[in-house]
Amino acid sequence: MYNTVKILHSYWAYLVLLILILATFNVLIKFFGKKEFHAKDFRISLFTLIVMHIQLIIGVILFFVSDYLSQISEEGMGAIMKNSTLRSNIIEHPITMLLVVTLITIGYSKHKKKLTSTSKFKTIAIFYTLSLLLVLAMIPWKTWFS
Repeated sequence: MYNTVKILHSYWAYLVLLILILATFNVLIKFFGKKEFHAKDFRISLFTLIVMHIQLIIGVILFFVSDYLSQISEEGMGAIMKNSTLRSNIIEHPITMLLVVTLITIGYSKHKKKLTSTSKFKTIAIFYTLSLLLVLAMIPWKTWFS
């Protein structure tokens, strides 16, 4: 089961990255171009939110079907923190990705309360751009290309 969930998490991550890039560039271009907010923009933002939440669920499942919890109990957090791969997989990546999903959720929720197109685009642009930067910083690039 672990391998199946890991493969699903890895391949879904490509979709997450693609959609997040698309949504971020969409709002940035339209914000700086002073365009009107249309239903298509709403759908792109919503689809990004949905894709990110699905990835979060897959990631949580992956965390619990892996042997990380037993490694923590056997080796202790001190040993985990000294091992850069384990620290990244058990601590840094999950916490950062939780923050990413939180930022996207907040940005999406806040934009719905805005009345003008500029403020809608600005809100989404801020939260989605921060999320994209965090995702790019935390992607395990060595694993992705091996």
